[in-house]
Amino acid sequence: MLKQLAILSGKGGTGKTTLTGSFASLAHQTVIADCDVDAPNLHLLLKPKVLNKQEFKASRLAVIDYSKCNNCGICEENCRFKAIHDLTIDPVLCEGCGVCAYVCPLEAIELENTVSGYAFISETDYGPMTHARLNPGEENSGKLVTLVRNNAKDIAEDKGYNIILIDGPPGIGCPVIAAITGVNLGLIVTEPTLSGIHDAKRALILLNHFKITPLICVNRYDVNLENTSKIEEFCKREDVDVVGKIPFDKIVTESMVKGKPVIEYSPTSRVSREIERTWSKVTDYL
Repeated sequence: MLKQLAILSGKGGTGKTTLTGSFASLAHQTVIADCDVDAPNLHLLLKPKVLNKQEFKASRLAVIDYSKCNNCGICEENCRFKAIHDLTIDPVLCEGCGVCAYVCPLEAIELENTVSGYAFISETDYGPMTHARLNPGEENSGKLVTLVRNNAKDIAEDKGYNIILIDGPPGIGCPVIAAITGVNLGLIVTEPTLSGIHDAKRALILLNHFKITPLICVNRYDVNLENTSKIEEFCKREDVDVVGKIPFDKIVTESMVKGKPVIEYSPTSRVSREIERTWSKVTDYL
């Protein structure tokens, strides 16, 4: 039976992608999905070879048909984003709201779909990978996340893989909701800082709302043992299992510089041993 694991973080920089890269190395029969489409970086560790590239069209841009335009200037007067100057539309400022097309008396303006980013289907040493890149300044990242997940599910069902490993976006917004909808298990990666604790609680509320089984992993737990204890006490009250406490180690930074999952770069390090234990506990839940 196909299972989906989403690795989340209430805030950026907790080590979510680092952990995902090592999980990909440990897992078998797994499809990897990098759903952090606004700032994807899992490819830096897994080095995917792109097999297929898809255009993602979600934004709209106003376009003037100058053969119909009589230079009345009504569109420029009504554009609240100041995107029209001298009857030229600035593609950066245009929000695709459609007001200009609505007010144009000659119907000389139309809204056209534009390429907002790209979705990729790739092959890695660890199995198939689906990922994407949203163009700078573009929106609708939730829709692109859904496309990445659908691609991963299609591959898993077609080739008989039993796990989809999702590297989710940080936070609790639309892209995160798109990344966790329908998954079996959510692993929240946090850190023993005040902001880390606060945002992990928000991510936990989100998982509970969607009735997804939550787990917690504390990264760099030994940086602040007092805050780590607070996280453990909170999880005990909420009946959430802390499946991993990963120590701080410079070997993690070294592995990132080398572009390798830490569990491959230094398999005998204490970080790698704890990641292995964490993955073993996660698979028990799956």
